[in-house]
Amino acid sequence: MTSERFEATYEIESPVGLERAAAVIAGEQSTGTFVRLASETDDLRARSAARVEEIRVTRTSAHPSLPCRKTGESYERGTVRLSWPMDNIGPSLPNLMATIAGNLFELAETSAIRLIDLVLPESFARAMPGPAHGIAGTRALMGVPEGPMIGTIIKPSIGLSVEDTASLVGTLAQARVDFIKDDELQANGPGNPLEDRARAVMDVLNRDADATGKKVMYAFNITGEIDEMARQVELLERLGATCAMISLNWVGLSGIRFLRERTALPIHGHRNGWGLMSRSPDIGMSYTVQQKIWRMAGADHLHVNGLNNKFTEPDEVVMEAARAVQAELPGTKRTALPVFSSGQTVWQMGPSAAFLGNQDFLYCAGGGIMSHPGGPGAGVTSLRQSADAARAGIPVEDYAKDHPQLAEALKAFR
Repeated sequence: MTSERFEATYEIESPVGLERAAAVIAGEQSTGTFVRLASETDDLRARSAARVEEIRVTRTSAHPSLPCRKTGESYERGTVRLSWPMDNIGPSLPNLMATIAGNLFELAETSAIRLIDLVLPESFARAMPGPAHGIAGTRALMGVPEGPMIGTIIKPSIGLSVEDTASLVGTLAQARVDFIKDDELQANGPGNPLEDRARAVMDVLNRDADATGKKVMYAFNITGEIDEMARQVELLERLGATCAMISLNWVGLSGIRFLRERTALPIHGHRNGWGLMSRSPDIGMSYTVQQKIWRMAGADHLHVNGLNNKFTEPDEVVMEAARAVQAELPGTKRTALPVFSSGQTVWQMGPSAAFLGNQDFLYCAGGGIMSHPGGPGAGVTSLRQSADAARAGIPVEDYAKDHPQLAEALKAFR
């Protein structure tokens, strides 16, 4: 037995008050139920019960934020921090999630509940596979020792044939992009089956690598059933591919870990569906918690959206996510690579590096590359010039005076 504990912090609103709500959650998620059981002895509770470590009331409101069976004269809101013994779950991500994000979201004593932080013992993180490559390993595979890694996405997202995809990849490779990925909507449909696509794309990229000495990384979307993904990742390795992409939410933690232990390829983690758990301030969980769980399972790259993006997230939330992805897991040196995407152009490159404090990120631009007036090659060049300007501390408009590709991009994407 160990005395180690793990902690989760929630923002909660309750019609019965935070103290009562915290006690109900602690019971529901450890030794208790709606009544005290004869077998729930004091000794058992001392060994296994959750503890309420801290309660902070921040405000009250007259109405509930979410539909709630219980009602109150007012609804108290604030943060609650709970802890559990590690002996309850052992080194298990699925059972960790059942404890910190299980039935508590349905409890009638809460009219809002959101998981906002998670603190784990170092021993737990060390027991997890974690990212095999992260930032340094991805740089080595791409052949990009410094500066941001420049990437793009196959567009249109869906509908291209195998031949169309391979032709576009050839154009992008000639533009000297570092990274290309399937869209999350393009996996293994009969219109563009993965095996045929992978063979055609890797034929293009292997020939390009033979000519240039640098292999473009392509993230093939292998999202599917476990046995299907196992076959596909083995195929990718045989073809000389350097990355596999999965939709994290739909593959699940056990699926991510299965792949990490099955392959040496970097796992490009696409977070589609994240808004389902992150968008509301009244329910779900923060991305800082989600990314930590996915990284421990083995994800190397994690999407974080982008500055001035097409979605709902404000810039400060995007940068909080990127910094969290780069942070070391407790007790380890394991970091992951944040992936900026969503309407990114030369304009957001410098601010992204400034907010993050470094250029250790993958910068994925679709239209920002392929819609450049000078073509994809000029699009990639303009992004590198924007990064050079940021590294030199020169305003991007001033740097553009001597760099025509950048000047064209600034004008086109203003």
